[in-house]
Amino acid sequence: MSTYIPESLRNKIANSDKGRCCYCLTTEANSGITMTHEHIQPVSKGGETTFENVCLACRSCNEFKGDATEAIDPLTGETMFLFNPRTQKWSEHFAWSADGTRVEGLTAIGRATICGMRMNNAVIIVARSRWVICGWHPPSD
Repeated sequence: MSTYIPESLRNKIANSDKGRCCYCLTTEANSGITMTHEHIQPVSKGGETTFENVCLACRSCNEFKGDATEAIDPLTGETMFLFNPRTQKWSEHFAWSADGTRVEGLTAIGRATICGMRMNNAVIIVARSRWVICGWHPPSD
């Protein structure tokens, strides 16, 4: 379902999120694919179209997340809420692998989000490998 997002809100999100996915930090310039507007709490579950609930997401994270709000931590088996990029700090839940192509979970929330949203799927890893080829460093929050 598509939800109208006012231009003023789109501009505020664009300025805040710096052209990158708020979940995996892959940049639009790196992936070559336009970012989407993601409702952190899905509209289908009562989420509103506000700055606090909408962020940029790469097509991969957006599609794998769908309307999910929870996923299972593969280490503990616990059901966890997904990472919220508006209220939580990325570096507290995630880190980059040594080669800068994979997101690694530091917490149960991070691990569950990575698995639930398939943040290290083959397509996005190929896009991130461009950082390595070009000598760039992966972004951080």
